[in-house]
Formats: sequence, C-alpha cells, structure tokens
Amino acid sequence: MKSPSAIQKSAPCRLIAIGGHTRSIGKTQLVCELIAALPRAHWLAGKITQYGHGVCARNGRDCDCAPTDHVVAFDWEAPSASGADSARFLRAGADRAFWLRTKQGYLAEGLPLLREALESAGRAQPEQQDSLNVIVESNSLLQFVKPSLYVTVLDSAREDFKESARLMLDRADVLLFRRGLAASEMAGAQWPDLPRPVLRGRPSLLQREGQPLPAPLVELVRTILAAPATVSV
Repeated sequence: MKSPSAIQKSAPCRLIAIGGHTRSIGKTQLVCELIAALPRAHWLAGKITQYGHGVCARNGRDCDCAPTDHVVAFDWEAPSASGADSARFLRAGADRAFWLRTKQGYLAEGLPLLREALESAGRAQPEQQDSLNVIVESNSLLQFVKPSLYVTVLDSAREDFKESARLMLDRADVLLFRRGLAASEMAGAQWPDLPRPVLRGRPSLLQREGQPLPAPLVELVRTILAAPATVSV
C-alpha cells in the first residue's frame, strides 16, 4: 500500500464545497443556483454520498457483500430528465457531473476515483480556462481536502444534525440559513449542544426557499473563481 506522501495528487483546482446539517434543506438546489449564476466557470459538479453500514455503494440497497467489496462506485452523469441530483447539475449548466458513492467510513477508498475524474475533466476543459472549477455537494470531503470555500446550509427549524456536518461546522466559511435568523439565539436554542461561538463567529446569510441567491455569496464565489487554483485532491 502506498504511503499518503506517495499518493499522486490531482492538479490544482478551485473547489467549492456545499454541505448541510440534514437532508432536504436545499443543498442540491444551492449547487444548481451557483452553477446557473456563474455559467462561464464551466463547472465540474459532483455529489458525494456515504451509505450506512450494510448498504451497497453500487446501488444504495441493502447488501450482504463483504466489508471490502462494493465499497465505492463512481458514475459520470449523462444528460437526462431523471431526478438524480447529478442530472440536475447538468441541467443547471455544468459542463460535466458525477456521483461518487461509498460505504460509510470508506470515502478514502473513493478518492483515487475522484482524482481520476478531475484529471479526465482537466484534459477536456476549454483551452481558455486555466484550471478546473469544481463544485461538490459533500460534508465528508473536508476530512481530506481544504476547499477554496465551504458553505454550510442550515435550517433552524430542523433539529436533526448529521455527525459529518457537526464535525466540519467549525470549518465553514459561510453559514447559509433557510429559516431563522443567522447565528441567532433561535439557532442556539434549537441545537443547544453546538458551541455558540461557532454559529456566531462566521459570516451568515439568509436565503429562504424560493428566494434568489444572496448577492454576497455570488460575489464571494466570483472572487474565488478569479483567484489562482490552489486545491489538490
């Protein structure tokens, strides 16, 4: 097995990571809105899903495969009318889209596939583009990569808080609230075990369902796209 220092890193890219504390709070929608707002970025968009123990990464169903079998699956999305999140990325305007699936706790085994995807997309990128612009829906990727920007979507009316989001919350650059007042006492009361300085000490924006993207977020992403690429996977 190669040591971590011997693993080939991907070429530098700009990486926007979109996470959130629970399901169905508009993480995928936020990715789509940023893609549509900045189409000249020629986005490579992706979603990373970790399934629970006993669930197969190939199809997301219960599986009795061995612990080291079927732990990783990677697919490029083809244009379609399906409701898959990665298909939505293409419809929003991404140049390419992928879906990386792993069993819970096996994301490291999926990183080589992600690197291969980045290298493949890099070879196919427009000649006038100096580096890849990547946007990924994932909390867990931050275990291995420091993105150019990490936005966490929060809904103060939803009590559930995923462990992956909890662990990465202090690395969020921006908190995007769907309901409630950003970094408010309401949010602190809903999640009493979260350190309040984590909620209060970061830039916070409010975007209710159906509202346009907050202009400060668009400008922040635009600034990142104009800066040198520094992120390697």
